[in-house]
Amino acid sequence: MARIHPEGWRHLPTDGARGRELATLALLAEHLPDDFNVYHDLHWTRAEGQHAVFGEIAFVVLGPAGRILLIEQQSGFLDETTAGLLRPGKRRNRDIRLDLARTADALRARLRPLLDGTEPQLDILLYCPDYTVRQPGTAGLDPARIVDASRRAQLVPIVRELCGREAGSPAAPPSRHTVLHRFFADLLELVPDVQALAGQAVALTTRLSGGLAEWARRFRIEPHRLRVVATAGSGKTQLALAAFSDAIAAGRRPLYVCYNRPLADHFARIVPPGGEVATYHQLCDRRLRAAGQPPDFSAPDRFRRMEAAFAALLDSGADDPAWRFDELIVDEGQDFVEDWRDNLLKLLQSGGRAWWLEDPLQNLYGRSSVALPGWAGLSATTNYRTPADVIELLNACLPLPEPITAGSPVADSDPEVLNWADENELMEATKRAITRAIGLGFRRDMIAIISYRGRESSRFTPLTHLGPHRLRAFRGRYDLFGEAEYSEGDLLIDSVYRFKGQSAPCVIFTEIDFDTLDELATRKLFVGATRATMKVIFVASTRTAPLLQPLT
Repeated sequence: MARIHPEGWRHLPTDGARGRELATLALLAEHLPDDFNVYHDLHWTRAEGQHAVFGEIAFVVLGPAGRILLIEQQSGFLDETTAGLLRPGKRRNRDIRLDLARTADALRARLRPLLDGTEPQLDILLYCPDYTVRQPGTAGLDPARIVDASRRAQLVPIVRELCGREAGSPAAPPSRHTVLHRFFADLLELVPDVQALAGQAVALTTRLSGGLAEWARRFRIEPHRLRVVATAGSGKTQLALAAFSDAIAAGRRPLYVCYNRPLADHFARIVPPGGEVATYHQLCDRRLRAAGQPPDFSAPDRFRRMEAAFAALLDSGADDPAWRFDELIVDEGQDFVEDWRDNLLKLLQSGGRAWWLEDPLQNLYGRSSVALPGWAGLSATTNYRTPADVIELLNACLPLPEPITAGSPVADSDPEVLNWADENELMEATKRAITRAIGLGFRRDMIAIISYRGRESSRFTPLTHLGPHRLRAFRGRYDLFGEAEYSEGDLLIDSVYRFKGQSAPCVIFTEIDFDTLDELATRKLFVGATRATMKVIFVASTRTAPLLQPLT
């Protein structure tokens, strides 16, 4: 069985085009030998001067002889023209031959220096399982490099042949294989993008060249104490996942702790086994239960009592090896307090490594910054997730401490504002925003409705439907397995507090209402707007909308 990178792909949703690619990945995993490596769903972005360079490829197969095969999968129909095969697009058709050639040339250029100037053995393959190419001679690609619907059953043998397996090629020297594996599995940073809908994430592998997941891990600090202050979309949680995976691979036991329950739940689903993932209060609960001191959740001040009991247990010197860790990763550190910092560090083994990741602009609870004396620090102000025009407009309308740099290749998302004067108009404006989003081509599972208000005070909390749309909302409780319970619906709705640390292609940021653009309003607007990866629609009150005019 081939080795698949990154892991966790079997748990991803299997609907739509993503499902077709996952089926292909399962086929390659099952039928290629165990000395093959398959890297899937590569998306990378890097900044070069004032420009963003981006690319993607469905699969890269690294054979035992060191040969590299790039496989681009195109599900659905293709257009055959005199210029070659074209893939349909929203604005214009894309020339598949040119896309593959550019990707191959870019990878060759980056691999040559790593291989001491020698030419990498790299080939390309187009896989179109739903379409039979009628005129392969005019497709613009070598017909032998096209596997269409008529040759679908031959995909694996063709992959084996192109990777040199059938020719009996000797295995590549270990050093060359290591260089190639590191390039695809580390330099390209194949770490899932954990900024997705909690509980139904569609993980993407994201390359943030020059970003946190690559260069923050290159620091050598003794003892390893690194504080990372970085803006939304800069890759903090990707860094956390990479650090967690690094620890597992090195035989260390990691502990990941964050504040936001949906983020913790999603993170736990995609990390490799061998560590612990929890919110701070989940960690308190688990440790106390392990010590035979289950918390009393019926008490009115249950969380304060639980925190105090957890601290007392740690101070008692009752050391349990099962609750000692070699790596501590704190995500959402802006939501923590200093007592929590002290208790977490008590769980770290002597010589253990610690990371503290935070963004002061996402501090929605007004907590003071946690002091970390003696820790090394770095900062990052580039947001690779949010459309560039949204970042530009946030810089213009919000009193941010310093401008945020846009790193996303999406530059023409056209953020919009809809107004409302009362509750009836709020509902109607939000419904219009949903209609607008669907009309732009976003599926319902790509849309997140985010309320500016907390769940307890939101006008949307009692609703099960909004017009013809069923709402998928957190019910405020968890099942026996600790999973959050959601109502049945096809449109996710949540508060800006709970959705912090996540993202969606289209965000409808509704129920926005405030008198003045104070510090809290600034932070909530920043958090809500930066959840979007492609489109944001603001639904704001008539008294608030004038303060958002730069966004219109």
